Amino acid sequence: MSSSTDTSAPEDPTEAASSTPGTFPAPPAAEPRTKAAPAAPASTSTLVNRLWSYCELLRHSGVSTLDYVEQLTYLLFLKMADERANRPAAFRRNAPEKPLVPEGRDWKSLTTRSAEALLDHYEFILKDLGQRGGTMLGEVFIKAQNKIHEPAVLDRLIKDLIDPYTWTTENQDLKGDAYEGLLQRGAEDRKTGAGQYFTPRPLIDAMVDCVQPRPGETITDPACGTGGFLIAAHAHLVQKYEDELYGDKGRALQNGAITGHELVRETGRLALMNMLLHGIGSSEAKPLITIQDSLARPPKRHYDIVLANPPFGVGSVTGESYTSRTDFWAPTTNKQLNFVQHIYNLLKTNGRAALVLPDNVLFESGAGETIRRNLLNLCDVHTLLRLPTGIFYANGVKANVLFLDKTGQRTGGRPGTRQLWVYDFRTDQRFTLKRQQLGRQHLDDFVAAYHSGGTDLSKRTPSDRFRAYDYDELIARDKVNLDLTVLKSDGAVTTEYASPDVIAQEIVDELEVALAQFTAVARALKKDVLPSSDKD
Repeated sequence: MSSSTDTSAPEDPTEAASSTPGTFPAPPAAEPRTKAAPAAPASTSTLVNRLWSYCELLRHSGVSTLDYVEQLTYLLFLKMADERANRPAAFRRNAPEKPLVPEGRDWKSLTTRSAEALLDHYEFILKDLGQRGGTMLGEVFIKAQNKIHEPAVLDRLIKDLIDPYTWTTENQDLKGDAYEGLLQRGAEDRKTGAGQYFTPRPLIDAMVDCVQPRPGETITDPACGTGGFLIAAHAHLVQKYEDELYGDKGRALQNGAITGHELVRETGRLALMNMLLHGIGSSEAKPLITIQDSLARPPKRHYDIVLANPPFGVGSVTGESYTSRTDFWAPTTNKQLNFVQHIYNLLKTNGRAALVLPDNVLFESGAGETIRRNLLNLCDVHTLLRLPTGIFYANGVKANVLFLDKTGQRTGGRPGTRQLWVYDFRTDQRFTLKRQQLGRQHLDDFVAAYHSGGTDLSKRTPSDRFRAYDYDELIARDKVNLDLTVLKSDGAVTTEYASPDVIAQEIVDELEVALAQFTAVARALKKDVLPSSDKD
């Protein structure tokens, strides 16, 4: 295994025998292909649809959807890294800025080869970059393997479907919208299970607009998926405080102020790509995403802001209780409740958090009650956003966003929470992933209500969807149940019923979710039964 300081590289199978030792060979001269001038930037949807259509064709040649999306992430990363290296100087913050990918292993080195030479060189790139251990670039390509074994298929993908197009915005400041759109299209294939990693972008943006990160603050996501919250927090800082992000503050933002944890290596790989392409971190620096179970041990570092959508699931059946976490208030196998406790411990004093949680966290008894009591006592749990169904790829999910500040108790031992403001965005709201998608504009009223009192939350403006519950009222509820509502549904007046085909699809989606949950339970029970059956 190579260390991060090992500068040796594996032999490139495309290298000619006459190449000078220690140098990377020049592209073969026998490549007469004429490259057309780059096309004007196509729309995000056009690019994504074009690539996805090719995916449909590749299925017939044995390349699965997941394999295709994985290969596209490698290729698009190389292409977009090349575009990033050629940005105008005005968009290169904290110069000098090194290319993300070293010469000879970059996008240009692919476009000058064809046939078997292209296939061999692509495999060489994956292997070489993956051996740069201890760096962000090395983590991106670690254990990467080529899954497209037909040279003609790879050639068309690189030269006809990716290279002719500009994958950046018109002002050349990389946003990666097409890249992220492609990942979302992969998530829409529910059978792959990839949808669990995606939080709707409008919801992420609204949460960041509420928390309002500031320069100098540290930000983390302990279950970061593909890095959506981290990218949005960085974008907010750049947009609001660009003039302050040159020099030391900008370098701090790029090199450790924003970090994350992810359990699944393939997903963490996407997060690392996303961060590098958005100017967070550097290819030769220590990875800003840690691939491990963030719940396994108490945090060694504490943060000003935590933004998270912890994974939903049947943790009460198959999860860990994490009994070694002596910093938890209550042991439980419910992974969402464990994440709530972990996020509390991640925060610095006066740190703030916004986390997406399923309904059961609000009312589950036992450990759930203990955790809610402690949160209300030791934090200012000030805002609860009740989310509508139909906005997550895992259909049927009933979720919320909980906002809290880790204030500790107030003077005299009084609880940290004074009032919990509840915004009901669920009652009489209907969204679907295709016909009526959630947009950022749908959350404008909530964000305005959130900030309506300025820094004094008691001066917020109530409305028919937004009201406050006092601490005494909350703590007196049975089992400290926070499953609170503001509106009562008046379907005859406010609800526009969906068409029969939409309702039918929603029923199918609900059944698919239920089937997936029962399947997980059955697998867990089977594991429990197997040892005893071996004794027979």
